[in-house]
Amino acid sequence: MARHKLAQFAENETFSHMFYMPWEELQNGFDLKGNWKKAFFKNDNPITLELGCGKGEYTVGLARKYPNRNFIGIDLKGSRMWHGASVVQKEGLKNVAFIRTKIDLLLHYFAANEVAEIWLTFSDPQPKRERRRLSSPRFLNLYREVLESNGIIHQKTDNRELFEYTLDVVNYFKFPLDYFSYDVYVSDSDNDLVEIQTYYEKMFLKDGIPINYMKFRLNENFASNKLLVLPKEVEK
Repeated sequence: MARHKLAQFAENETFSHMFYMPWEELQNGFDLKGNWKKAFFKNDNPITLELGCGKGEYTVGLARKYPNRNFIGIDLKGSRMWHGASVVQKEGLKNVAFIRTKIDLLLHYFAANEVAEIWLTFSDPQPKRERRRLSSPRFLNLYREVLESNGIIHQKTDNRELFEYTLDVVNYFKFPLDYFSYDVYVSDSDNDLVEIQTYYEKMFLKDGIPINYMKFRLNENFASNKLLVLPKEVEK
């Protein structure tokens, strides 16, 4: 298994669409920050991020379906992302990239207003550490630094507790909630939500676990220089 992962890491380094920078180098700046469209994608199409992308099924699936948009998957696990990156290599997709990094370092890779949408697909629910949830105010403060005005965030999860938490956050800050469902496979939802499935999603569906989804926007209901913070009675 270790040898297999080493082989995947080695192949990742050969992919021109896979990026990784050690922290000591990243502090000196990342050349594509603010220049993804012009320098890498060679177009002016909107950029969508999949955060915690795992094997990159959503990143690749959306890229196939929307060739006039750009997609970047971000995760720390290089062996997982190898699966998506290798598909991109084989199919010659030009509108996909992957970054191996912590999501906490997002601002080192993207400039203000550079991103149109963010997908949070089956994120770790972090039952004992709410601050680590990718829909917590801590991370929303990062997202709004790179999202364009009224930028969209999608959350798709099997975890009801995480989903309810995110709904509480959205309602507290009065973010526009465009759509939500406690089971996208029985509600009238967009085809992207049911046509593209991750590895874990297929397992959840096999076990009869409902898949929750919401789409909301980070609008200007708050001062741009003010951090989003939940009061303790909301944060639970």
